[in-house]
Amino acid sequence: MVILTVVFSLLLRSNIPNFPAFILMALLIWRFFQVATSQSLYSIVGNPSLVSSVYLPRALIVLSSNLANLFGSSIEFIVLLPLLFLLGVHPDIYAFFLPVIVLMEFVLIFAVSLLLASLNLKYRDVSQIWDIAIQLGFFLSPIVYDESSVPSRYKPLYSLNPITRLIEATRGLFLQQQLPNLYDLFIIFSVTGLILIAGLAVFQHLQITFAEEL
Repeated sequence: MVILTVVFSLLLRSNIPNFPAFILMALLIWRFFQVATSQSLYSIVGNPSLVSSVYLPRALIVLSSNLANLFGSSIEFIVLLPLLFLLGVHPDIYAFFLPVIVLMEFVLIFAVSLLLASLNLKYRDVSQIWDIAIQLGFFLSPIVYDESSVPSRYKPLYSLNPITRLIEATRGLFLQQQLPNLYDLFIIFSVTGLILIAGLAVFQHLQITFAEEL
């Protein structure tokens, strides 16, 4: 975090107030999503003995991968809090809402992971496609820039990105001292719900062939 703070402060000049804190909060939200979903690609492929030899709900294999990343990301968010003080940001009572945002992101990650883990077993180039999607997603999310800089004609579509809403909600807690607005929550819950339904449906349909594909 210290390295990222120094690098972005020196290389990216911006008139955004407290730009290092602005960047770091977004990076942690993005990193949790990127690492967790990328590792979940191999949660089924990398555990053939569990899939083939032991009967258990296969979704638990994906869930365990996500939980491991939840633990690691939680530590990162805990480290973020004292660092924000050093950057001049003083969290107040609204900071207690951060675990709720992390939990909402976790459900989104699990939904996406169900799709990725099952599809990657059947179509092994999914991992390469996801690597490209992740790179695009970094620039399509307001990590190193403010959402207000997005042209107005693209904003309706841009705002549907749940990662964007999670980032903006997190910044709101610490930089504006306010809870997520209803629009942010609606987008997060609705998009996550749709992806979760799709993920469960695809996972349930493909899991009968998991042992054969391995």
